[in-house]
Amino acid sequence: MGRQKGEAARSKARPSSSSLAASLLPSGATAVGFGGYVGTSRLDTSVPTTQDAASPFWDIDGELAQHLKRLSRKDPTTKLKALTILSTLLKQKSAKEVSPIIPQWAFEYKKLLLDYNREVRRASHDTMANLVSAVGRDLAPHLKSLMGPWWFSQFDAVNEVSQAAKRSFQAAFPAQDKRLDALMLCTDEVFMYLEENLKLTPQSLSDKAVALDELQEMHQQSYRECFLWALQNAKRYCDGVESINHFRRTIVDEVLLKLLWHDYLMVPSFVSNDRTVTGQLKSISASEVSIQPSEENMKKLDSKYPIGHVREFGKCITEILSGIFSLEPNLLSAFCLTFVENCLDAFQQTDNVESCENIEKIIGFLLLVDLHAVRKGDSWPLSYLVGPMLSKSFQLIQTIDSSNAVKFMVVVVFTFGPRKVVQEIVREQNEPICQSEEKNTDLSLKHFLQYFKEIIVPWCLQIGSCSTLARLDLLLALLDDECFSEQWDSVILHATVTYDSNNALILARLMEKTREEIIKRTVAGNLNHVQGAIPKHWHHELLDSTALLIARSLPPFGSSNAQFICAALGGIMEEDKICLVSEETSILIFEEIFQKLQAFMGNSNFIWVRDANALLNAEEHVAVQGCGSSTSVLEMATFALEVLNGSLFRLKTLTKSSGLLPGVLAALFVIDWEHRTSAVFYDGLDNEAYAKVMDRFSFCKYVHAFRCKMDDNFFRTLSLDCRRTLGSTLVQAVRCALFNEDKLDVDQVTSLGCFYVLDVLDSLCQGEVEEQTLLDELLKNGDSWPLWIMPDINGGQTSVTLEIEITSSKFYLQASVSHRMAAFVDKLISKLGIARIIAGSVLCKPSSTEEPAEEVMTSDSHYSRAWLAAEMLCTWKWQGGSALSSFLPSLIQYTRNQDSFPSDNLLDSVVEILLDGALVQGASSQMSLSIIYPPPYDELENVEQVFVRALVLVLDTLFKDSIWGRDKALGLFNLLVDRLFVGETINSNCLKILPLVMSVLIGPLSSQAGELANAKPESSEGNQIHDIIEGWLQRTLSFPPLNTWYSGEDMEDWFQLVLSCYPLRATKEMQQFRPQRCISHVEQGLLLELLRKQRLGSATSTTVNKLPLVQMLLSKLAVVVVGYCWIEFSQEDWEFILYKSRWYIESVVVLMEEVAESVNGSTSGIVENLQHTVSALDSSCLKLARNALIAFSMFCGFIGQQIVEKENDLNPLRPDKWDLIKDRILEGILRLFFSTGAAEAIAGSYSSMASSVIASSRFDDCYFWELVALSVIESSSHARERAIKSFEIWGLSKDAVSSLYAILFSSKPVPYLQYAAYVILSSEPVADSAFFTEDTSSSLDEDDKDPLDLSLGANKTQLREEISIFLEKSPFEILELDLVSPERVHVFLAWSLLISRVLSSPSSSPTREKLIQLVQHTSSSSILDCIFQHVPLELCSTSVKKKGCELPAGMLEVAAAATRAITDNSVVYAVESLWPLGPDSVACFAGAIYGLMLRTLPAYVRGWFNDIRDRATSSAIESFTRTWCSPPLITNELSQIKKANLSDENFSVSVSKSANEVVATYTKDETGMDLVIRLPASYSLRPVDVDCTRSLGISEVKQRKWLLSMMSFVRDQNGALAEAIRIWKSNFDKEFDGVEECPICYSVIHTANHSLPRLACRTCKHKFHSACLYKWFSTSHKSNCPLCQSPF
Repeated sequence: MGRQKGEAARSKARPSSSSLAASLLPSGATAVGFGGYVGTSRLDTSVPTTQDAASPFWDIDGELAQHLKRLSRKDPTTKLKALTILSTLLKQKSAKEVSPIIPQWAFEYKKLLLDYNREVRRASHDTMANLVSAVGRDLAPHLKSLMGPWWFSQFDAVNEVSQAAKRSFQAAFPAQDKRLDALMLCTDEVFMYLEENLKLTPQSLSDKAVALDELQEMHQQSYRECFLWALQNAKRYCDGVESINHFRRTIVDEVLLKLLWHDYLMVPSFVSNDRTVTGQLKSISASEVSIQPSEENMKKLDSKYPIGHVREFGKCITEILSGIFSLEPNLLSAFCLTFVENCLDAFQQTDNVESCENIEKIIGFLLLVDLHAVRKGDSWPLSYLVGPMLSKSFQLIQTIDSSNAVKFMVVVVFTFGPRKVVQEIVREQNEPICQSEEKNTDLSLKHFLQYFKEIIVPWCLQIGSCSTLARLDLLLALLDDECFSEQWDSVILHATVTYDSNNALILARLMEKTREEIIKRTVAGNLNHVQGAIPKHWHHELLDSTALLIARSLPPFGSSNAQFICAALGGIMEEDKICLVSEETSILIFEEIFQKLQAFMGNSNFIWVRDANALLNAEEHVAVQGCGSSTSVLEMATFALEVLNGSLFRLKTLTKSSGLLPGVLAALFVIDWEHRTSAVFYDGLDNEAYAKVMDRFSFCKYVHAFRCKMDDNFFRTLSLDCRRTLGSTLVQAVRCALFNEDKLDVDQVTSLGCFYVLDVLDSLCQGEVEEQTLLDELLKNGDSWPLWIMPDINGGQTSVTLEIEITSSKFYLQASVSHRMAAFVDKLISKLGIARIIAGSVLCKPSSTEEPAEEVMTSDSHYSRAWLAAEMLCTWKWQGGSALSSFLPSLIQYTRNQDSFPSDNLLDSVVEILLDGALVQGASSQMSLSIIYPPPYDELENVEQVFVRALVLVLDTLFKDSIWGRDKALGLFNLLVDRLFVGETINSNCLKILPLVMSVLIGPLSSQAGELANAKPESSEGNQIHDIIEGWLQRTLSFPPLNTWYSGEDMEDWFQLVLSCYPLRATKEMQQFRPQRCISHVEQGLLLELLRKQRLGSATSTTVNKLPLVQMLLSKLAVVVVGYCWIEFSQEDWEFILYKSRWYIESVVVLMEEVAESVNGSTSGIVENLQHTVSALDSSCLKLARNALIAFSMFCGFIGQQIVEKENDLNPLRPDKWDLIKDRILEGILRLFFSTGAAEAIAGSYSSMASSVIASSRFDDCYFWELVALSVIESSSHARERAIKSFEIWGLSKDAVSSLYAILFSSKPVPYLQYAAYVILSSEPVADSAFFTEDTSSSLDEDDKDPLDLSLGANKTQLREEISIFLEKSPFEILELDLVSPERVHVFLAWSLLISRVLSSPSSSPTREKLIQLVQHTSSSSILDCIFQHVPLELCSTSVKKKGCELPAGMLEVAAAATRAITDNSVVYAVESLWPLGPDSVACFAGAIYGLMLRTLPAYVRGWFNDIRDRATSSAIESFTRTWCSPPLITNELSQIKKANLSDENFSVSVSKSANEVVATYTKDETGMDLVIRLPASYSLRPVDVDCTRSLGISEVKQRKWLLSMMSFVRDQNGALAEAIRIWKSNFDKEFDGVEECPICYSVIHTANHSLPRLACRTCKHKFHSACLYKWFSTSHKSNCPLCQSPF
């Protein structure tokens, strides 16, 4: 009952009863009574206590003791109930029963008097009254311990409580004199109690942290009332006036000064941390009294003296002083004297930490005096406390130059007002101004102003003083409202009388303090009636003129000049609206700042910065004089930046000069951009070049940092006109950089320009409309750009003007700018996208009446820039991109992502612009695209007319990517047909461009020939197209044969038009060509008639028209007619076609052979000669040959089909009729192939750069060389042999094999050519000479060797140099190569050729043996390590059991390649798909090589595998091999053994595919032996197991020898098991025939080279294998016979 919710009954950790009292005793105490506990240290020993008195309740009445215990509870209800019951019991008990509880009651009583609940305190006094009434005189022993709290409680803040305390005291001492005697008896105890309680805080007085305001008020009021009561009742204790005065002075001295004031001064500083005082200081300058207390004092303040307590402490002293003044003013003299002494001591100390803390304590006390005395109307603070101090200390303050003392003066002025303070200062001084004044009268305004001007102003504005800031605070504090203007005038007049750097510093500090003063006065109230509350009150003409003078000054600048200007202007933050100069002066100042920035820009090393500066000079500002040197310019710019850094937001508020803000901001942008430009330009240059501009670069860097502080909110708050003006200026600056800057390359300047534009858009544009407007400004017409299409934007509509006829001089001048702008736009698109740059998309918001929907980007016709897209397409190429590679793919991707309408509208506009330009510009009659559909992009490079080229590219891309369909194609077709004739006159320009456009349109307009069976009947539009094309054919037939044509007629245009209507489509890998269109029989007949007309015309003409155009038209016509009409050909037609084809091909062969001969005969300057030779090649010959190759390829395909529609004798395509001419043409193609390779090989012998010239020349017509490669691949061995012999007769320094290797390992490869070279090198008749030189190949037979020459080294078996550099490459060099590097691929190609040759060679041929020895002795097995770099071994775990599902796609392809290589016995398929090189294709090639090596060189691979030391790696490789390679290998081995037919009368072989076993049985006469060969699951990484299951008539020794021999053959054989078994069987036959075995290997036939023992020892006559003997000599390091040890 009475316990608060959740409160525990009594903690075990809390001592109770006597244990509580004992715990509070000092250590070593021997006796104590409960009533003797006072505070925390005072003990009363009047009642002795022994150790036997362990419990305080041992002799107390049990009922009283019970309720005394309840007084320790925290709940006030419990306490009140206990006190009520105690009061009742005390009235009933006798003195003897009550007396024992006094000690315990005294302890609880003192605690109860400090309880926060006033009812508890009142009830305690009531109980006390009942107790003293009950005990009577028995209270005397305990009186001293009770007197302190008892008497002190009579001054309780609550009247009811104080009255109850007085009643209890009167109950003990009814007579007044008795009460006085008791008080005098206990005076020391009372003061001791008072001192101890003064050190307590309100929180420590109570166990409850509640009602603190009431506790504080009670705490302080008790002190105050106690003290004042003692002074007021002094006459009760003293007799006579002197005695009373002495008593009062003693109390003041002992309590107020030595106790209260002394303790107050000892409290750590609190002014900066006290919220109440800090709030009061807001009306004073922030620096006037802000002194940070030390860290040590802060800790004391936090732990011992809470801030509120210290404030209340000062308040208590202040109220005591007010009470003393009301009682007896003279009693203040002692305190005032002490206060003065404390102040003077603090003033005279240096400005150290202790002095600052003392001043701060005094300042804090003054503020409290102001709050609790001055503002209540008390006069004593000035008259008795501060006034005398001022009169005595002001001169000292002037002398000692102490900032602390001046800060004190500031607070005094704040507290009492300027005029009163000055009056007190001059009161005791013999100043003339005061001679006629009475002492107690107010100082006149005139004298106040005089003193202020003559004394205060000069003193406060002194230069070089450490207390300058504090003096300025004092100066501004002394400004009186009544004479504010006169005072401020005197201040400005004195501050600006002279101008130097020191004056600038004072002015700067004064302006800064003035700004603080304005803020302070603004807080004071009504701005219109408080002088100095608004900036206008502080304006002054002298201040304006001085600020402008400093702004216009020239270097050198004072350190405080910019500081003064910033302080006068204001605007360091958005909220800072205070400006101390007029708006007109502000504008003039910022104009000066602008001019200084312009001077800096005009001194730039970059042209574009100077041009941008010229843009800013449009208003013809007066140039800055006296700033010629770069140093002066830099100093002025630095000064300007410092001013802007402190006053930028003031510049935003100047509305009278609309161009000033955007001009300054534009200058800052440009200088910031110069910083980035310089960083790019000087990167990589020498330090000397950078050192010259280091200072300028540093300033630009500062500007960049300053600009970074301008956040989005800054630009967002700019007006629309300001942003427009600024944006326009900045985009013009970007154009200057793009058009004019010559110090940077194209990539650098375009990248920077893109960055600058993004900077402008991000900073200034608020919405897409503003962005598009700014982009229009950026991309508008200029003197140098656009080059082809001029836009005219008027009223939101854009019209274009086409520049068709551009002179060569104009093109030369503007081409570089055009390409630069195209590169810039391309990069801008990569950052912002086609939608924003080309389509002009803006954000479309749903209407308010509709439901909320997502905002979408939509193309706005006002901002659509189809003209820009057309300009980019016409420009075609630029650095870093092109219309084909970068711009057009972006445009197509945008189109795919958009709805049909906006994208179609944009594309329609682009095509319309290009078509109009093409129709006006026309095209060259000699220009046409390939007849192959779709036309190769590289042919567009040759189109000189920019509009035509761009149009064809766009149309081809749109139709190829299915963006547009047949409807669009039909619309364009009809449009061009309509424009082809103007009345009866032919539109020549339309006729010239029509063939190029038709080569693109013909595809979507027609169906393929292969679809004829499923084609629907032609529509009316389709019939119309056929009719139109037939009409064109008829018109072309009306012309004479081409052989009779000469230039000047338009028949070539009609020929080109007709040919463009009959394209061919290449099938996959261009192995066949098929018609793209499905044509009618009428068209077929007309085409065939056109061809025969040319054939007959050539036959009847005596001369051949060799004009390139005529021959080109003939060649294209031949290809078209072959493709569409070959079934109707006669033998004469084929003869004409093949004759022309051979002629065209032979012409190119002659050209290529001339190039090879020119290289072969060069001695010096080969690179230059080659470049000249290659550039002089006639491209028309290549084009003619290309058409010839297409026609010949189709002819070969038709022969292969062997279509017989007539009798065999009459079939024009009967193969035997054309074999000779076909081989002759193929021979010419092969010669062409060898010639280009030989030229590269010969050039490579000089330098890699020379070979690169030849290789690069093939890129000019890759399509031609791909056709050559396809014909080479399909060529017969007979044609190859004839071509090689012809090439050898030619007698160049490089043979045919070298030419093939040059192509295969070319530095600039053409994939089809490389594949063709690989095919020729790996097949007959080249394969025999592909590895060894001729002299080495001629001596491959072992019998021809010198018996004493046992070496198989490189000196006899020499590889060709072209392949040896890859086969003998360092292992570490191979492994460090990039996975897709050409060098690594070349190594793979060399190995695949080697393995393929080993595989294709007969098993016992010398070539095969040589190659195997080469692999074993000279080549490194690191090729296998290199192969497995492409195989992710971590995926090849031993848990892989199934194919097709466990491995990822990439790994599965590698595994499949290895399996296929084993099955197909070839890697040709992997070589064919190797190019273009990529991780997947190279990995598959590596897997195929590994599979073929396992089949061809099993022992070699097994040796590498056994050398692997990493168990995880070997396990993964074995798992991969067992899963993907071993099954087909085992199947193949068993099949070969079964097919080998090894059995005879002595030998038989049986195969068990289910057990993977081979049983070999050898019987001879009476002997026999069965050997079982078991293939392991991971064959051929693991060796086969050989076991003898039966033997007959064979000794154990011989049996073991034969078993080991079989094991050696099958394990060491780099070949098939069938071959190993055959050799082993031959070995047995030789041994039974009497041939002696080799004593080293115990075999007749050598296991590796299959030779017999032939080298005999001259002493013992035993014969050895040469290889065994060589190995024996090498390992033993001596040349003795292994048996007899005699010299061999």
